[in-house]
Amino acid sequence: MEPAGAGALPLIPFREFVVKVHSRCDLACDHCYIYEHADQSWRRRPAVVSDAVAERIAQRLAEHAATHGLPSVTVILLGGEPLLAGPARLRTLCEALTRALDGVSALDLRIHTNGLRLNTAFLDLFREYGVKVGVSLDGDRAANDRHRRFANGRTSHPGVLKALGLLRQDRYRHLYQGLLCTVDVENDPRAVFDALTALEPPRIDFLLPHATWETPPARPDGRPDAYARWLLRVFDRWEARGRPVPVRMFDSLLSTLRGGPSLTESLGLAPTDLVVVETDGTLEQADSLKTAHEGAAATGFDVFTHTFDEVAAHPGIRARQSGLAGVSAACRRCPVVRSCGGGLYAHRYRAANGFDNPSVYCTDLRELVDGVEARTARAAVAPESADPAALSASQQELTRVLLARLHADLAGSGGEGWQRSWELITALEAEAPDALDAVLDHPYTRTWLIRALHAVRRGRRPDEPVAFRLSALAAAAAVRGRLEATVSVVHRGGELYLPTLGLLRTGRTEVGIRAAGEGFRVREGSTERRFGRFEEDPGWLPVRVWPGAGADAPPMALDDLDPYRDCFSRTPRTRLDGAEAEDWQRRLGAAWALLHRTVPGLARETAAGLGTLTPLTGPGSGSGKAGQCGPGALGVPYAADVRRTALALLTGRRRAGLRELTEVADLYALDGEWLHESPWRERPVPVSELLADAYVRVAAEEYRRSEGPVGGAGPGDGDVIKRALDRLSGAAELTVSGKAVVARLRREFESGA
Repeated sequence: MEPAGAGALPLIPFREFVVKVHSRCDLACDHCYIYEHADQSWRRRPAVVSDAVAERIAQRLAEHAATHGLPSVTVILLGGEPLLAGPARLRTLCEALTRALDGVSALDLRIHTNGLRLNTAFLDLFREYGVKVGVSLDGDRAANDRHRRFANGRTSHPGVLKALGLLRQDRYRHLYQGLLCTVDVENDPRAVFDALTALEPPRIDFLLPHATWETPPARPDGRPDAYARWLLRVFDRWEARGRPVPVRMFDSLLSTLRGGPSLTESLGLAPTDLVVVETDGTLEQADSLKTAHEGAAATGFDVFTHTFDEVAAHPGIRARQSGLAGVSAACRRCPVVRSCGGGLYAHRYRAANGFDNPSVYCTDLRELVDGVEARTARAAVAPESADPAALSASQQELTRVLLARLHADLAGSGGEGWQRSWELITALEAEAPDALDAVLDHPYTRTWLIRALHAVRRGRRPDEPVAFRLSALAAAAAVRGRLEATVSVVHRGGELYLPTLGLLRTGRTEVGIRAAGEGFRVREGSTERRFGRFEEDPGWLPVRVWPGAGADAPPMALDDLDPYRDCFSRTPRTRLDGAEAEDWQRRLGAAWALLHRTVPGLARETAAGLGTLTPLTGPGSGSGKAGQCGPGALGVPYAADVRRTALALLTGRRRAGLRELTEVADLYALDGEWLHESPWRERPVPVSELLADAYVRVAAEEYRRSEGPVGGAGPGDGDVIKRALDRLSGAAELTVSGKAVVARLRREFESGA
C-alpha cells in the first residue's frame, strides 16, 4: 500500500500556540524533556517572557487568525513552570492576547503547571480570563515521587494535592481542565489510575516518556511491549469502572478504530497545527523534538521578523502534516497506522536517518491498538453490518432525515404548495403511518431528495419545483391509507406520477386526489374520474406488481414509470407493453428459480429487502445496476437471458446492499487517499472499490461454481478473490465495522470454496 496525494500540501494554519512564559522550573523531574534531554537551548534564553514579546505574540496571533478566518485559537501557557512568571506577568500576557483577538477569533486560554505555586491570586486571575488549568501528576505519592521531586529529593505530592483541592472548589472548578500523567511501567497501573480518578479530573492524559532510538525508554523486564501492557491494564480498569473520566489516549484510539479523527498529537495521522513561542519570541516546532538532538525543534524564525504563515511553511512543520506520506515505509504497510500514526514524531528519531523510522514505541503501539480493538470490537461494530432489521431501520431514518433537511434548507422558499404538502405529510404520519412509510421508503424518493438537496444548496432551483413531488407523495400515501381527504397536487401538466402507484395522464396542472375503495378519484376542475389502483386505463398506467415465483421470490414492483428511476448507469426502458412485461416476468421467474436451485442461500439474501425492479436498456450482459437511490431498487438489463438475469439479480443486489450499508455505517475512514493494488483493475483503487469488487465477486464465484462460468467470474477467480481479501484484511483505513464485514466475507468465501 502506497500513500496517495503526498505531493504539495496547502498551507495548514496553526490553531494551537504554546507560549513559554517562564523557562525555569521549581522541580527537578528526571524525565523532563526540556532540561534532561539533548537540547539545552533553554540555558541561552531569558527566564521570563518580556512585555514586548508578549505584545508581539498577541499581534502575530491575531494577524494569523484574521488571515485564515479562524473561528477560535488555543493558547497554552507553558514553561518550565509558568507560574514562576507571577500573576502580574501572566495578566499582561492574558490582557494582550484578549485585546488583540477581540472581534477576530475566540480565545481558548490554557495553562499547564505542576501546581505547586497555584493559589487564589492565580486562580482569580484565571477565572477573570477563562484560563483552563491542567496539572501534571503521575499518580499516588509513590508513583509521583519516582520522578517529580524537588532538587533536594523532597516530595512534591502533598503540594500538588493541596493545589488540586483549591482548584476543585466550586468557584474554580470550571477552570479544572485535567491531569497529565507520564507513564512509568514500574508503577502500579491500577493504583495510578485510582489515585488520579479520585481527584475527579475532567480528563486524564497519559503520556509516554519521551525517548528515541538513540535513548530508548526504560524496559525493566526487557520486553518490547511493557508500555502497552501497562496501559492495557489501565484500560481494563477504566472499562471495569464504567469509564468514569475521559482518557484522551483511549478516546483517540476508540475514535480512530471507528473511522473518526485522532484526538491527540501523539497518535493518528492528523496534521499538526501547533507552534511554540519561546520566552525570547523564537518560534519553534513541538517541544518534544528537543529529545532528539540539539536544535531539532528550531525553525530560525521569531515573532519580530516572521509571520506564523512563514513558520507553517517550514519543512519541519510540513513533514508532520503529510499524513500517511509522512510516516516511514514500514508504518505505511502497517494495518494500525491510522490509529497510531507512526507514534509521536520525536519518538521516531535515529541519528542515522533522522525521523524516517517507526516509533521507538512501535511494538507497544501495535499491541495497544490491537488490545483496545480486541476488547471493544464486538460492541463497536455497527449493528447494521450484521442485522438486516437494523440496516432497514437506519435507512428508513436516513430518508426522513434528508426530507427534514430539505424542508429546513428551503426555509419557506418552497411556496404554499410545499407548506400544504408538508402539513399533510405530518398529519399522515399520525393517521396512516404505514401508508406514509411505503411512499417515503420507495427507493426513488431518495433519488428525488438527494437531487433536490444538491440543487437547493447550490442556489439553484431543483429540476422541478420540489412541492410537485412532495404533494404527489402525500397523495399516494393518502390513497394507500384510504383516507377520505382530498389532496391537491400541482404538477407540470400532461403526466403526474404518484410514487408506488402509477402514472396519471391529465391535461390539468392541478388536480385533487382522494381514495375510493381499492382505487382513487381524481377531480379535474368540475369533472371527476375514478380509477382502479391496479387497472390500466387510457388515463392511468399502474405500476405493475410481479407476484414472484412462489416462496423463492416475494412480490416486487416492476417500476418503469417513475421519472427518478434514471439513477442507474444505463438508461431505463420506457413503459413496457403487455407482451414485453409478460416476457420479462417469465425470465425473472426462471432466473429466481435458477438461483434458488444453485445457490439457495444467496437467493434468499438477494430477495431480502429487494422490492423494486426497473428494466434497463442495452445489451443483456453484465450485472444488475445499483443506482443512487434508496434501498430496495435494482436496475436489470431487460434484454438479458435467464442465466444472465440471475447473475444480474445476484451481483446487483450484492453491490446495492453494500452501498446501503456504507450509507449508514462507517466501514472505512475517509480522511485520506489510501490506494491498494486491485487484481481486477489496471490502477490502484481505494478500499471502497476493492471491497465492492470483492463483495460482488465472492457471490459470483459461488454462482460460477454451481452453474458454470458466466459474466465476470471465470475459472481461477477464486485465487484472485483470496488475494483481494488478504489485501483488505491489512487495510489500515478499515474501521472495526469494516473489518467485521471483511471477516464475514472471507468466511463466506471459504465456506463456498
